[in-house]
Amino acid sequence: MAKKKKYYVVWEGNEQGIFDNWTDCQLQIKGYPGARYKSFKTLEEAEAAYGGNASDFIRKGGKKPTGGKTLRSDHPDIIWNSIAVDAACSGNPGIMEYRGVDTKTTYEFFRQGPFQRGTNNIGEFLALVHALAYLKKEGKDDLVIYTDSRTAMSWVRNKRVKTTLKKTAQNAILFDLIERGINWLKNNKYKNPIIKWETKNWGEIPADFGRK
Repeated sequence: MAKKKKYYVVWEGNEQGIFDNWTDCQLQIKGYPGARYKSFKTLEEAEAAYGGNASDFIRKGGKKPTGGKTLRSDHPDIIWNSIAVDAACSGNPGIMEYRGVDTKTTYEFFRQGPFQRGTNNIGEFLALVHALAYLKKEGKDDLVIYTDSRTAMSWVRNKRVKTTLKKTAQNAILFDLIERGINWLKNNKYKNPIIKWETKNWGEIPADFGRK
């Protein structure tokens, strides 16, 4: 059965507008911190949304929690006023995407992908840099960022991505994003604490895609 056509509204991106395929939409949001976009089933819905306020369509209630273990809302060690990031990858390499959410409510601040022939570590790294750039833009340089990837934390700290992934025509966009991410880290200062999410004690990180 053929997939039903979707229309993508980009309110904030490299270019704004309505796009009738994911590839064109992806070109507008890649590497753009805080990109705001959403898919719609019909052109009429997309046109109405584009003429309105993005917050009316992508902020109300945020995303519902997905998968993972139930979090203890009273856990004394979790800093709830924070952002949690995570990546998901089907295969290694495989189809990868990443996102950042409000740790307490799981409201989704950003989501990027899917990307072809990526890895989970690359997704975790890009998610961290995206979160740093997003918070800098929002003027929230004291907000904590949680990640469950020590590898990504190391790559961000050293401003260097040590991956064995080979560049191909399918994943060239990822290498472009990695380069942009490294350049951002080299040219920007940030104060946001990046803290390891303790999955064993706290359950799955709130940004988890629930696909384990």
